[in-house]
Formats: sequence, C-alpha cells, structure tokens
Amino acid sequence: TILSAIKSTVDPSTRVVFSVNPDSTVVENGKYDYAIVVVGEPPYAETFGDSLNLTIPAPGPSVIQTVCKKINCVVVLISGRPLVVEPYIGAMDALVAAWLPGTEGQGVADVLFGNYGFSGKLARTWFKSVDQLPMNVGDKHYDPLFPFGFGLTTKAKK
Repeated sequence: TILSAIKSTVDPSTRVVFSVNPDSTVVENGKYDYAIVVVGEPPYAETFGDSLNLTIPAPGPSVIQTVCKKINCVVVLISGRPLVVEPYIGAMDALVAAWLPGTEGQGVADVLFGNYGFSGKLARTWFKSVDQLPMNVGDKHYDPLFPFGFGLTTKAKK
C-alpha cells in the first residue's frame, strides 16, 4: 500500500499517523509538519466504473477539506481517469495523479520523497467540471483545469 511504502521510506524516527477519515480534532491537535492525503476510486472495470459526475468518492472530499485547510498537504489521487478536483485545488499545496498504481505503492512513495523524479505528463485534458465534456485540444471553448501534456518534471534528490 502507499501507507506501508511511506512508512518504509521515511526515517525510522519519523512519526507517521494514519486516519481513514480524520476529524478536525485529530488534525488540530497533531502538530504535523505536513500531510499526505490519499483519496480516489477503487479499481473497476467496464460498467462497474461508470460515473456521470466523475467526483471523488466519499470521504475523499471531506478529508481534503478537513486536512488541507489546517496542514500543508499533498493530495495523491488514485483514479483511472480525471475526476472533478477543481473545488479542492485551492486547499491543496500539491496534487499527484497516481492513476491506479495497483501494487506499486512504493513507486508513489519514491517520487513523493524524491528518490525518483516526477516525469509524468497528462495524456488527456483534465476538465474543470463534467459540464465541459467532451473537451479536446483545439475545441472552440477549450478551458481545462490542466491542459493536455501538463505535468511536472523533477530530478531525484542526490
């Protein structure tokens, strides 16, 4: 899991706190330096993944709002497609689209902690709302949250 990968990546003296759905009391009393908030969709195939609203499943939105308003945070979004994140972007310090990493939680931790650089670029446009769909590069009203090819490139820490 991403949690076990984080625990194995950080210094052994680092306190890692996990909560499925942290409330404001946990957040305010924890004296955290930063938070890694992992939210997203469960794996799916075919019609089981159909969604007309493409929203982050609960409790993801409330966790983002609760944690990221109080603590510097990076949100790791686990999904098989772009989801509506625009309402939460202002609360986040960083967003990582990890797609569906399967058993590769260590790969997510490796880039979060700089052991490997980020190199991903969006293979599709990331919309602001589902009302914009379909949206493609070159459309008359092309106004994405993140355009086709958007992404961060970093180098691994030495």
